[in-house]
Amino acid sequence: MQGVLTGFAVIAVVIGVGYLIGRRQYLGDNGREVLTKLAFHVATPALLFTTLARADLSVILSSRLLITAISTAVAAGAFLAVALIRRWDVGRSTIGALCSSYVNAGNLGIPIAVYVLGDASLVAPVLLFQQLVATPIALTVLDLSGGAEKRSVWQRVTTPLRNPVGASSLLGVVVAAAGWTVPGPVLDPLVLIGNMSVPAVLLAFGISLCGSTLPGRGPDRFAVLLSAGLKAVGMPAAAWALGAGVFGLHGAALLDVVVTSALPAAQNLYTYASRYRVGERLARESILLSTVASVPVLVVIAALLG
Repeated sequence: MQGVLTGFAVIAVVIGVGYLIGRRQYLGDNGREVLTKLAFHVATPALLFTTLARADLSVILSSRLLITAISTAVAAGAFLAVALIRRWDVGRSTIGALCSSYVNAGNLGIPIAVYVLGDASLVAPVLLFQQLVATPIALTVLDLSGGAEKRSVWQRVTTPLRNPVGASSLLGVVVAAAGWTVPGPVLDPLVLIGNMSVPAVLLAFGISLCGSTLPGRGPDRFAVLLSAGLKAVGMPAAAWALGAGVFGLHGAALLDVVVTSALPAAQNLYTYASRYRVGERLARESILLSTVASVPVLVVIAALLG
């Protein structure tokens, strides 16, 4: 339980600093936009490349990855089903589906994996699946939904390759699969740049909270509550059912997959929403609510399965 609280405390402090920066206007009126662009176009691609280039790709074949993939599809699919019934637009539906199923496996998942599960590598299947499958698909949909009629067939097919997040992930996998070692003079600057990703995202998120109303009270109330509920309760419940009922996991192995599935929505989802200027309020409020709700959920999971 200490690991859960420690991970959330770190997140809260950095977001709080971002909020103060926004209140004091230290970065001016465009501070959030600059941080968002820095994270999306520079820091996050560097982080993804350096992470995947040194990753053990054997985890792709693990049962943890299958559970992650299926539980992600269940949570995202539930949101999309409601979105289809309510006839929400593609961009908003995509952001909502991400907030329902895309976990904070990086800046929160790693410390929790260390303190609660005892092994940081246990979040690797989640990171790989999200970076290699979920993110490229979602960003491609967002790219194509914003003026797809003006793009050629070639441009549509190569959308994932032209997106900095998707391209850097693919390049990192190629390097890891080929067994190449990136030279230190090349890797070290990328690692340094990549280290800006998490704080830039958290600071931008904190700045965005300035002047905002309490979550779940605006026009996106239903969508926010739906996505936050699916993320905090629906996805870990699906992971537990799959792990225990289908894959026969128990003990520490079952705890691993349920804890990682119960992590809140990742802050970089707000970066994507802001970058494409769609569902920004939905992303901000859903991330905030799922983060708050995940604290008691993770504590209960650790008590019951730990």
